[in-house]
Amino acid sequence: MKNHGIRPLERSDLPRVAHLVDSNAMFPSDMLADMTAGYFSGDTDQRWIVATTERVTGVAYYIPEPMTEGTWNVLLIAVDPQTHGKGIGQGLMRHIEAQLAGEGVRVLLVETSGTPEFERTRHFYDQLGYDREARIRDYYAADDDKVIFRKAL
Repeated sequence: MKNHGIRPLERSDLPRVAHLVDSNAMFPSDMLADMTAGYFSGDTDQRWIVATTERVTGVAYYIPEPMTEGTWNVLLIAVDPQTHGKGIGQGLMRHIEAQLAGEGVRVLLVETSGTPEFERTRHFYDQLGYDREARIRDYYAADDDKVIFRKAL
């Protein structure tokens, strides 16, 4: 994935982003309007980007971690399942890392589920050089741990 295919989210992207969220079973996509409201109102601490080819194939959302100095958190990354394994997710993450490192951010966090269904996701972050920093048992639900990954920028 080349960086030139990554750009800020536009309102017109929301139906396609909803499809990506739904097809990856991330969360109810009807939450997107509330989630993006601050971004579309000009809150520069909320960052939404999309990866595009002929259409939007990936999305990421990241924010500064409250009450920290130089720590950010990736809250969402989703790629069209038909394009998994083509470097789109890696391109989004590398873009985020480069942008934030250029701004002096020290640490990037990302979290995911500890269930077997998310093994591929955890392997993705392992391959990108993230450390498995913490596990909070039963966080999302009973038997659904939160796994927190960390990378120094």
